[in-house]
Amino acid sequence: MSIADRLRAEIEARRDDLVALTQDLIRTPTLNPPGANYREICDYLDRRLRASGFATELVRATGAPGDSDRYPRWNIVARKSGARAGPCVHFNSHIDVVEAGYGWTVDPFGGLLREGRIYGRGACDMKGGLAASIVAAEAFIAVLPDFAGAIEISGTADEESGGFGGVAYLAERGWFDPARVQHVIIPEPLNKDRICLGHRGVWWAEIETKGEIAHGSMPFLGDCAVRHMGAVIAEMEARLFPALAQKRTEMPVVPEGARQSTLNINSIHGGAPEPPEDDTGLPSPCVPDRCRMVIDRRFLIEEDIAEVEAEIRELLETLREGRPGFDYDIREMHRVLPTMTRRDAPVVGAVARAVRAVFDREAEYVVSPGTYDQKHIDRIGRLKNCIAYGPGILDLAHKPDEWVGVEDMMQSATVMSLALHDLLTEGTRP
Repeated sequence: MSIADRLRAEIEARRDDLVALTQDLIRTPTLNPPGANYREICDYLDRRLRASGFATELVRATGAPGDSDRYPRWNIVARKSGARAGPCVHFNSHIDVVEAGYGWTVDPFGGLLREGRIYGRGACDMKGGLAASIVAAEAFIAVLPDFAGAIEISGTADEESGGFGGVAYLAERGWFDPARVQHVIIPEPLNKDRICLGHRGVWWAEIETKGEIAHGSMPFLGDCAVRHMGAVIAEMEARLFPALAQKRTEMPVVPEGARQSTLNINSIHGGAPEPPEDDTGLPSPCVPDRCRMVIDRRFLIEEDIAEVEAEIRELLETLREGRPGFDYDIREMHRVLPTMTRRDAPVVGAVARAVRAVFDREAEYVVSPGTYDQKHIDRIGRLKNCIAYGPGILDLAHKPDEWVGVEDMMQSATVMSLALHDLLTEGTRP
């Protein structure tokens, strides 16, 4: 029996274990915000990986955004060294999940197995990918215990809110230095036969329009900041949105609609604050003197970040010059540059060969519409040999009744194990 067949058989023998592991991970509700149960899931992974022969380390991102004694930002990094020197392959998965939201027909933290699918918040994004990478690594070690190099598995915090308490914190401290890690696979749910090379850029900003408070029965004595914000939106509709629709990229971004530049109005707040749900009173009649809007601008590798920012500032300056009483402030909240790993990078080739072996077809190369933790591995860690590959359908992420297919996880785990064989056996391939 060939090594490839032995790896396939070893993973098939672990099917029930993969299901149980995924269910256990889902049943630990690592909600972000606020950042709940991070230590609990890290302790669970610690027990599991130490039992498989990994050396583990729990790392708290002390002082990172969101870290507190009530909600500490815990991460786990586990390492299994081979019989001789060689490169390190690192599987990185985030442990946090978004809120469940409304519309579920099953328990979002029950880990229900039904008709070949495991349901729950984080099932595809990305606890199914984390479980698949663990089983892939354990199966590979069982079949080839004398491999060269090292395998690392990490579970990291806060990817859903920027990753600053997780991968960014670790990268700043050298965990992803190219001298200690050479290949990174992030099992995000981009479909089992796709290799995700990178992501678009993002620029978040808060715009505040200014006015003057007055009695609501005499609005002419004040200046309504919400109306000024309405003018901002009207200018965006008339000028900016059509211009962004004309900007196209050669990046293989999916879905098709994301191959252009986009802008999302994330939130608007103006006037009196929202009352508590149990408040039955009426609001006071005031002209709002402040209105704030958060914008989420996604941009392409062909665009320059300075131009992205200038587009918004020029729009606001045009309004200041032409609209009576208009004034504003703008504050940058977050920026991430686009990134895209080369198709001839070693980790890309290894996973592509494994996809071909499992599915008997060529891998599809894609780029994510949104960012994920590759941004920190690239920018802070200076490690370019990084991709996302994992089970699950991206469209299901953050949705009610999120699920991951058992067979998809099995096949992805097989791909991961074959990629390990490719990268950690001195150049031989399955």
